[in-house]
Amino acid sequence: MAAAISTFPPVKDCESIGREKETVVADMDGTLLRGRSSFPYFALIAFENGGVFRLIFLLLSLPIVGLLYYFVSESAGVQVIIFATFVGMKVCDIESVARAVLPKFYASDVHPETWRVFSSCGRRCVLTANPRIMVEAFLKDFLEVDLVLGTEIESYKGRATGLVRKPGVLVGKNKAEALKKAFGEVKPEVGLGDRQTDIPFMKLCQESYIVPPAKPEVKAVTNDKLPKPLIFHDGRLVQKPTPFIALLTILWIPIGFILACMRIAAGSLLPMPLAYYAFWALGVRVKVKCTPPPKVHKSKNQTGVLFVCSHRTLLDPIFLSTALGRPIPAVTYSVSRLSEIISPIKTVRLTRDRSADAAMIKKLLQEGDLAICPEGTTCREPFLLRFSALFAELTDELVPVAMENRMSMFHGTTTRGWKGMDPFYFFMNPSPAYEVTFLNKLPNELTCSSGKSSHEVANYIQRVIASTLSYECTSFTRKDKYRALAGNDGFVVEKAKLKANNVLLRGIMVL
Repeated sequence: MAAAISTFPPVKDCESIGREKETVVADMDGTLLRGRSSFPYFALIAFENGGVFRLIFLLLSLPIVGLLYYFVSESAGVQVIIFATFVGMKVCDIESVARAVLPKFYASDVHPETWRVFSSCGRRCVLTANPRIMVEAFLKDFLEVDLVLGTEIESYKGRATGLVRKPGVLVGKNKAEALKKAFGEVKPEVGLGDRQTDIPFMKLCQESYIVPPAKPEVKAVTNDKLPKPLIFHDGRLVQKPTPFIALLTILWIPIGFILACMRIAAGSLLPMPLAYYAFWALGVRVKVKCTPPPKVHKSKNQTGVLFVCSHRTLLDPIFLSTALGRPIPAVTYSVSRLSEIISPIKTVRLTRDRSADAAMIKKLLQEGDLAICPEGTTCREPFLLRFSALFAELTDELVPVAMENRMSMFHGTTTRGWKGMDPFYFFMNPSPAYEVTFLNKLPNELTCSSGKSSHEVANYIQRVIASTLSYECTSFTRKDKYRALAGNDGFVVEKAKLKANNVLLRGIMVL
């Protein structure tokens, strides 16, 4: 078989010009993706749907998977990993993770040479041993694949049984039969594979090319080269859970949870000036850049400052308060009851009634400084969502604040999971960090009192913060985020030329 593989030319020899009317058929792991192992993606589904115990179960099954895969058959090994991951899970939960979590990791591993050929063809098909339910959302939504042929899983009353439907796992001859069934007597123009079990379907193509194992220096296709940018995604794990990373995560979780409780207790119980040093002692790094405005004294008969922050996690106002050395109340659209209880600052829920919310914010500003995150929801990628313009109508005392954080193991935000655990997951990171950058107070000539519309003010502040963080502005909203995670595609990023010193508003977005 090894000799048979060597008869196929490498993918680098495949021309990618003039193939707009041709069809390409490619394997996934090791071909369309650089990595040959699908374990990390099964591990993501296991952890996101079943938690740490399901991940432990999957990791314990790995020796059996390896023995069967290398010494019995590829099909047998894949069947075991499917069983260990899926058995008992709700099918709708598997689909949810496949749509909201996996694309981030798939998109960061697309093979550049394969993508050069694959993207040049007018019709695209992927043949994979992975369950179709895992890969279809990413392939169709982000790579514009027309047809996905994968292993089909069995289910009973909406739950996966862990078994696969006939004809079984799509490897070897099963791949070839699936291709014949889909295309009939028509031979696809280009076939791409990377291993012996891909040969049967590659022989059915007019041209076939082998994708050699990716070397470490082979860099994945960057996000901006894919048909659609990845803006929104979910999931708790920051790194792709290889077997080693998965084991480290399992061993760290009990330690990290105790450490998170200590960090949360320090932030909640200690005065703000002391909390800054307590965080440093407990491994939480807080970096403050530029000079924040002084505290407003009520005797001066002026309203408080409204800190307009970019939104990365629910902890943004807390780290703003830590950087200032005093508690700053914050308004929020939604926060769990647990987060409210453990929060060291006052949080006020908005009602989504414009008049009521405006009155509430004005009242809070009369009492002192206030923090607001006008994006309305968090975004993990280097983008800023559209700013709600309400805040600009209520005060001219506006200070933009660029918030940036670093998490090495767990994300401190979620859409699918229980948001009450967000602070715990953030503080469970070995050494989480926040960078708080105070920008210049908005000059009077750029406020609503000088004739600017609230949308112009909101757009300008969004641009200035984006420029500071080297992020891109978008016109996406909170609703767009949930539609994206639910599967609504078709979003287009509006890229802005981000220059902080350009005070002219040129209609970057329509609000």
